[in-house]
Amino acid sequence: MHITLVSLDNLGMNAYIAANLEKQGHIVHHINFKHYKYKYPSVFHKVYNFILKAFFKTNLKHQNHGKEIVKELQKNNQIQDVILTIKGDFIDPKSILEFRKFAKKTIGFFNDNIERCPNIKRVIPCFDEVYSFEKEDCEKFDLKFAPNWIYTNIDETADKNNFEYDVFTIGSIDKRLPILVRIAEELKSKQINFKFITYSKKHKPTDGTITYINKFIPLSEVDQYISRSKVLLDINRAGQMGLTFRVFESLGLEKKLITTNSDIKNYDFYNPNNILVIDEKNPVIPVDFFQNEYEKIPDSIFNKYTLEGWVDNVIFKNQQ
Repeated sequence: MHITLVSLDNLGMNAYIAANLEKQGHIVHHINFKHYKYKYPSVFHKVYNFILKAFFKTNLKHQNHGKEIVKELQKNNQIQDVILTIKGDFIDPKSILEFRKFAKKTIGFFNDNIERCPNIKRVIPCFDEVYSFEKEDCEKFDLKFAPNWIYTNIDETADKNNFEYDVFTIGSIDKRLPILVRIAEELKSKQINFKFITYSKKHKPTDGTITYINKFIPLSEVDQYISRSKVLLDINRAGQMGLTFRVFESLGLEKKLITTNSDIKNYDFYNPNNILVIDEKNPVIPVDFFQNEYEKIPDSIFNKYTLEGWVDNVIFKNQQ
């Protein structure tokens, strides 16, 4: 099959999809519109864009993304069997509709919720099929459900008994910071070693509890931190119940997980021995959670959440 992947791939997660499809023998074209930079020609254009966003719910940057993607699609003489778009809410609807000229089928996938990213709603009608990791959005807007995927595999040569950190997480600074601080205080009170990294352009560290960075760390470096950690921490955004990649990193690497997302209990891989659900307002983390070994989940369940399982569900399931 001829497949084009269009995505805003800031961290490199989507590149794994392209690599997996190529491994299966498909001809794959990955358009990462992260690289499309838009510069306002003048102050007038900047003001104009503000007005567009405020009153007309459109955006010059999103229009530019769309134009550049369409130009890239025009270079390929081969009609695609599928164009899969991830983060399509950063592209203007008119351009997404144009994608249909270049493919037999267009698919959208969103791993953000509509409450947080309302632009998703305006592009839903532009695709032939739309998937979301947010169950509530699927029910409300008649979308198909697909969680994120396992992109990491367990390293059988790794030492499972010696870890630099008991708990690790990395993320952007936002309203979740007070929750992270409360969790850090709970871990410190029980002398549990941890490494918390937070990305912020402006925030200055006030103590040694959290490491603040002002540049994104490459995914390969994040993976190194994860491999040196016994347990991973996941803090979901307010109003978002879709599972983050941190959950699937823990699954793929067979590491325990501490999470504030209570909806994880509704998934078939949930095991209270492996996954500790905590209250974000009053996090209680028992020391014995770290003492019991990880319990492997059945292959029949695990395989559904692998990248291969994700690709089968989203791209190939309804192909004629």
